[in-house]
Amino acid sequence: MKRGFTLIEIMIVAAIIAILATLALPGLLRSRVVANESAAIAGSKTLVSAMESWRVTNGSYSGAGLNALGSATPPYIDSQLGCAAPPCSKTGYNFSDITVGAGNQTYYFTASPITPNVTGERYFCATEDGIIRADSAVATDRADCLTKSPVQ
Repeated sequence: MKRGFTLIEIMIVAAIIAILATLALPGLLRSRVVANESAAIAGSKTLVSAMESWRVTNGSYSGAGLNALGSATPPYIDSQLGCAAPPCSKTGYNFSDITVGAGNQTYYFTASPITPNVTGERYFCATEDGIIRADSAVATDRADCLTKSPVQ
């Protein structure tokens, strides 16, 4: 007597695996979005800290930008976040270059998903007050950033 699986049994097992994969995929994609957003928040906190260190060292935010922060000796931020030609991409998000204004005493920057609703759903921004803010739309300037909801 031959032992083995019939074609019907193999097809049933394949169908069960396909159903389980279909059920697991949305959860996997959701966890990826959440991880990317958490990394964007962490990157934003790093930039806020780097900007304060820059201000303390230089007396103002003048000259601060992603490239300047990343190429200083020693660097304030890692080379991925402090790339030579912003926006700089890190973990599913693009970080805009830092915009310094108002007598070199204010700034803002944004972090936008590389592919909206795939790599992230929220847009982040921060200003010299150190608060990371989020919204479903990108902040267009510092004043707009200040209207967004703080990240909890």
